[in-house]
Amino acid sequence: MGIKFGTDGWRAVLEREFTAENVRRVTLAIGKYVYDTFGYEKPILIGYDPRRCADTFSMQCAEILKTKGFSVYYSNRVVPTPVLAYNAQLRNACAIMFTASHNPPEYLGMKFIPDYAGPATSEITDAIVANLDVEFPDSEKSGSLHKIDFAPKYYEHLETLVDYSKIKELKTNIIFDGLYSASIGYFDEILKSHGIPFETLHMFHDTEFGGGMPDPKPRFLKELIEKVKQTKNSIGLANDGDADRFGVVNENGEYVSPNEIIAILLKHLMDKGFEGAVVKTIGSSLLIDCVAKKLGVEVIETAVGFKHVGEAMRKNRVIIGGEESGGLSILGHIPEKDGLIANLLILEAMACSGKTLVELQEELYELAGARFYTDRIDIKLDNQDEIKEILEKVKEFKSVGNSPVTSIDTMDGVKLMLGETSKILVRPSGTEPLLRVYFETDSLEKLVELKSSLEI
Repeated sequence: MGIKFGTDGWRAVLEREFTAENVRRVTLAIGKYVYDTFGYEKPILIGYDPRRCADTFSMQCAEILKTKGFSVYYSNRVVPTPVLAYNAQLRNACAIMFTASHNPPEYLGMKFIPDYAGPATSEITDAIVANLDVEFPDSEKSGSLHKIDFAPKYYEHLETLVDYSKIKELKTNIIFDGLYSASIGYFDEILKSHGIPFETLHMFHDTEFGGGMPDPKPRFLKELIEKVKQTKNSIGLANDGDADRFGVVNENGEYVSPNEIIAILLKHLMDKGFEGAVVKTIGSSLLIDCVAKKLGVEVIETAVGFKHVGEAMRKNRVIIGGEESGGLSILGHIPEKDGLIANLLILEAMACSGKTLVELQEELYELAGARFYTDRIDIKLDNQDEIKEILEKVKEFKSVGNSPVTSIDTMDGVKLMLGETSKILVRPSGTEPLLRVYFETDSLEKLVELKSSLEI
């Protein structure tokens, strides 16, 4: 069976592809990569989210690596990916996280986290896949297995990044939707330990995620949205299955897009004295570009996927890096998505500014000089060859409707810029013969015009 590592590790359906045998194969392939690169002296940390069988398979992985000769540190409870990743950086260790993030309940996955604490680059995952079913020698020394709580060191680190005393002054009601995810027992504990009052929903681990998905998007946050609407002066916060993504609901009960949150936090962090660039993916909003331009901040654009954002954060001084799907990190933290710190920084931005989240959004639009509207269409094709043909055709466009093409970017699919406030991005899905076409512009009328004028 072909095992492939995507932008965030290997994911598969339990009992179909995600089996004890395939976990053994992937574990040994990762073990060989660590052995070849660092030797047996490199510790390996292992964690797991609340998904079905994640604890069982993660312990299988731990035992295999211990037998090989590695020192293995195993989480003594469900752990968020960013907490495990921070400990990898702190301990100069590699890590393996058993998670399928925001995927449906029938999925499980393995994510390899190198010692720099960000997503593994393609070179690393390619090397791991090449190691599948390749033998490597056992260590002459016996390995060890230690159970550990990774939270305390992570909490200590957050004390250097977040002003909890300021958040404590916030008059807004905080409603935290645990969403049955790994953030339960972490985000709530952080607030509790600092005397910050909050209300909760769905605060237990459920392998079926309440019949939905652990994805903090509007369709899975209906109860949170309703509770925010019913509770005067409140905002809602949530995270995905392994707590590396965030979802935010403002005081009006409206979902706030990750693009808006990244832009709000960029300004907030600069107000705190942070200096550097902002990293965004090619799929992220032009809103971030407009705000960065007004603030005099360099924009570094990457291909879609946080592994590209994380790599840019490691190579440059970056205030904040983020992606449109709800992942971000900041200067001084790890080059990995962290939904917990995102939640905390939103509260901090509100407390420091003395403004509601709705007011911060209004301030953002005023600073940007525009509001942005987006849409997406998917085009199903018969084969991959058709994708190439269409992308080549799009590269030749000189205009779309009445809008001239001002620049073309082929970093990830084809991005057509139509002035500073309009773009069309055409990119393949990567898993099937499907093209995703993203539209963004500064008026609803223009959005309708671009969609009706694009002929591919």
